[in-house]
Amino acid sequence: MHFLDQAKIYLKSGSGGPGAVSFRREKYIEYGGPDGGNGGKGGDIVFEAVAGLNTLIDFRYSQHFKAKRGNHGQGKDKTGAGADDLVIKVPVGTQVLSEDKEEVLADFTEVGQRVVFLEGGMGGRGNASYKTSTNRAPRQHQPGVPGEEMWVWLRLKLLADVGLVGLPNAGKSTFINAVSNAGAKVGHYAFTTLVPKLGVVRHKGREFVLADIPGLIEGAADGAGIGDRFLGHIERCRVLIHLIDIAGEDPAEAMRIVQEELEAYGAGLEDKPQLIALNKLDLADAELGAAFAEELKKQGADRVFTVSGASGEGIEELMDAVLGYLPDRTATETKTTEVEDHDEGDEEWSPL
Repeated sequence: MHFLDQAKIYLKSGSGGPGAVSFRREKYIEYGGPDGGNGGKGGDIVFEAVAGLNTLIDFRYSQHFKAKRGNHGQGKDKTGAGADDLVIKVPVGTQVLSEDKEEVLADFTEVGQRVVFLEGGMGGRGNASYKTSTNRAPRQHQPGVPGEEMWVWLRLKLLADVGLVGLPNAGKSTFINAVSNAGAKVGHYAFTTLVPKLGVVRHKGREFVLADIPGLIEGAADGAGIGDRFLGHIERCRVLIHLIDIAGEDPAEAMRIVQEELEAYGAGLEDKPQLIALNKLDLADAELGAAFAEELKKQGADRVFTVSGASGEGIEELMDAVLGYLPDRTATETKTTEVEDHDEGDEEWSPL
């Protein structure tokens, strides 16, 4: 399954069916009169958030969604049948945006959430409804109200309780594999992670979802690298874990770069609580870790954890701190599904 977090689609609700023009003609019944029925209602366009999806890839191959029109009215005062609604199933976390992307028209945050997005047109009146004391044989009818149509953008923001950020090669993939069931790819080169990964963490009888996004580099908010394309996926997180490579050239500089990119991106990311963690403690001694921790505190970090995704050292203490930012009963229904990596130039890979 490929990952796609943005898609443009066309929607059109069904038009109402036309009313009928009909007159009763029955043997032995005099002055039959009009009996044309009304047309049926057109189908609505309905969005529904469902479990088990975490990509919009289906909308890459199917971009036009048109509900059926209502049936026309018939004689003997028969109203035409209404058309079935067209239900479009989307992942939890999907937003429906206007064509210019300036307005959020719908936001799906819960499994089972349904929104009637475009209503089908009402059926037209048949000639029986026009009969009056002075117009005994009307021949007018209505054609039915046309359906509504519009282009919209679908944008997916993965629902996760905790977000994982850091520079490339900070050890995020190893970390998420150590604390969850993500099964992320690990490599000794930058940008091993090309698309967001979700993992379910179970710690001390509680459960939450952790999201790992591709590494950030300086200038990411302006389009450098690939991490900026997926920052929207951590907008909904309650807390961020900021991993810093303790074996890197300058951990303080690494922290500054990521903090500035979060601030430049906006959307409230710079205001989210952050847990700073010096990772790869297995490659350094405790004394060096303590020295770097003090340096990061001077740069503005409230508290610094020293951890190792490879050996597991310090992870329990960090997870304890994460639980302090989550509700007493974190119940995230999102089903974790591994997202397949693909080449950087793949056209299915869409930025936010």
